[in-house]
Amino acid sequence: MTQTPPFELSGTVEKVIYRNEKNGYTVLEIQSEDKTITAVGSIPGVSIGEELKLTGNWKNHATFGRQFDVKSFECLMPSTETAILKYLSSGAIKGIGPVFAEKLVQKFGDRTLEVIENEPEKLSLIKGITKSKAQKIAEEFKAVFGLREVIAHLSKYKITPKEAILAFGQWGNQTLDIINENPYRLCEDPIFLDFGLADSISFSMKRPFNDLFRIRAGIFHLILHNVKSGGHTCLPIDKLTDACAKFIGTTAKEVASTLESLKLEGSLIFQIFQEKEFAFLPELYHCESYAAQRLAMMLKFPAQSIIGIKSLIENIENSEGIKYAARQKEAIESALNKGLLVLTGGPGTGKTTTLNAIIKILKQKGEKIYLAAPTGRAAQRMTEVTGEEAKTIHRLLEVEWNPENKQVFRRNEKNLLKCDTLILDEFSMVDSFMFDAILRSLPLSCRLIMVGDENQLPSVGAGNILGDIIHSAKVPTIHLNEIFRQSLKSLIITNAHRIVNGIMPELAIRNNDFFFLEMQDSKHIINTVLDLCCNRLPKTYAYSPLFDIQVLCPGRKGPLGTNELNKELQQVLNPSSKAATQEHRFSWANPNKEYKKEINIGEITLREGDKVMQTRNNYDIPFVRSDGSNSQGVFNGDIGILTKIDKQNNSFSVKFDDKQALYDIDNAIDLELAYSITIHKSQGSEFEAVIIPIFHGPPQLYFRNLLYTAVTRAKSMLILVGIRDIVAKMVENDKKTKRYSGLYHTLMET
Repeated sequence: MTQTPPFELSGTVEKVIYRNEKNGYTVLEIQSEDKTITAVGSIPGVSIGEELKLTGNWKNHATFGRQFDVKSFECLMPSTETAILKYLSSGAIKGIGPVFAEKLVQKFGDRTLEVIENEPEKLSLIKGITKSKAQKIAEEFKAVFGLREVIAHLSKYKITPKEAILAFGQWGNQTLDIINENPYRLCEDPIFLDFGLADSISFSMKRPFNDLFRIRAGIFHLILHNVKSGGHTCLPIDKLTDACAKFIGTTAKEVASTLESLKLEGSLIFQIFQEKEFAFLPELYHCESYAAQRLAMMLKFPAQSIIGIKSLIENIENSEGIKYAARQKEAIESALNKGLLVLTGGPGTGKTTTLNAIIKILKQKGEKIYLAAPTGRAAQRMTEVTGEEAKTIHRLLEVEWNPENKQVFRRNEKNLLKCDTLILDEFSMVDSFMFDAILRSLPLSCRLIMVGDENQLPSVGAGNILGDIIHSAKVPTIHLNEIFRQSLKSLIITNAHRIVNGIMPELAIRNNDFFFLEMQDSKHIINTVLDLCCNRLPKTYAYSPLFDIQVLCPGRKGPLGTNELNKELQQVLNPSSKAATQEHRFSWANPNKEYKKEINIGEITLREGDKVMQTRNNYDIPFVRSDGSNSQGVFNGDIGILTKIDKQNNSFSVKFDDKQALYDIDNAIDLELAYSITIHKSQGSEFEAVIIPIFHGPPQLYFRNLLYTAVTRAKSMLILVGIRDIVAKMVENDKKTKRYSGLYHTLMET
């Protein structure tokens, strides 16, 4: 399909409707010839009265009508006295308002902007403008037009205005000088430009292939890639050296020499574990090093023991008619006696029952207990099963963000949590950065109880915290592996244990909570998934397709990946207003036929009523909780309902569990449909009914722990739809995600 060639148009800015200062996204009214048009895109810093030359394409937005989608732009300096007066009166240059604008134009006429830029000392001829103020006005003018120069220069290399804004925010008017000296600085925080784009800039400057800056950038690119996509906190030097030499096309000797330089200057930290040398980013090394030292200190100076534990356990057994298993009692005693515990086990093994006993005894002894989990859904479930308030870890630690838009926590070494015991659930999801923050917030005498399933997928972020702690055998750990009688009735639970032990699940039973619907072709599987979500499960079990049913997929791509399934599910569960007026085969398809506003993001349409997921942490989004309290921050993996699109204010609302979040329209890019989500994204969540399509896909996604994690997300019903042989291959494939990390080794040496 041929692409539409871009259009060009020129005009004067009449109105700035909306502007996001951080990424430059702007909505403008432009007077072009004899008509007013709406222009949208990354158009930072422009103000009323400026003349613009725009390049882009026309589009018809479902909500906001006909718009000119700007791909690039050029600012033409206002040249007439009238245009200059209008521009300066708009407040475009800090320090100049309507009054001073009029005085300046009266004094300097159509040379006003030239005087501000090149002869700022003359501004002090105007009454009320001192020499220092004149200098500040000149600096502000240069900053405004300096940003545009950076945007224009970098656009030649296909670098977006948003990335250019980040660079200018980091280096100011020195941006181009810094890039000319070392274009790979663009790959660093906070810009994180793709290495290939930085390469294109470097090659355009005729820099050598083995430029030292290029080798350094290649090393950091590979390390960061492995941190983000593989969860590694460190890499073996030999593997890193060979991979980098191959990646950038240089010699291993040159890479090794550069690595040694990075080691000497402290940009990387090297450690030897079991006669093998590893390279760490300093922040990850310090996280794991601190965690090992702090755990060792907690073992050396444990929380105060509870006296008479055995009789306290017997009292609960007698009063509640419970008989704890030997390992459950051991776990309770360890938590109350040693003050540090990892409690692990699969579904139905009594983790919750054990945890509730620990909480009950500690409350009897007057201890203040905090409960937390990595996600909102996990915290909500923790509250339901314990009867005690649980918070997300971010909320517990009172997350904030600094001027560089990086998360920081108010709770830290200088502002400790005021609790005697902290209990963390879904601990397999906790990464190195989060564990470091948790430990730094704990009083020295605080108990720490970590609850999780070691057979779940590891954390999305870097690190292998639960696995390393258990493997080290340094921290008291109780594995619960006995399935209790009442849980044996659930085929979800018994099949989960069969899967994790490499045994094929029971697929023929039809009168329990685990069902297998065998079919071979993708079209049949898709239609069955749609029918289950929209008709069969809602009619038979009164399950809500939005709130009770969740489709989980191994991956995003392919006919049965989340990308395609979400389009299909949206079409039947929340069709457009136009589609809803037609005869529809599913009863859930907008029976009231109400009009629903939409947002178009590339090929994806989000509309009012859609189930959506946040795809990255955004600490700027404000929300109101159900209790009326206000805060900010929506996190990667949060699932909610898009409740309202506000055309006039260029905003929309999403309801996430107990909070209503308000988004700017340009932040819609961080949302995706969530009728179907990946199994990785489902970690920490539990759903009444889970549907898993099983079809051919990338071999690296089809392994035992992935299937186990998916099955254990189901609370009341689990339905596999697809190919039996694929299920068997997943059960047989005991591949575990290999993660290089230093916590285990550091614990062993501490």
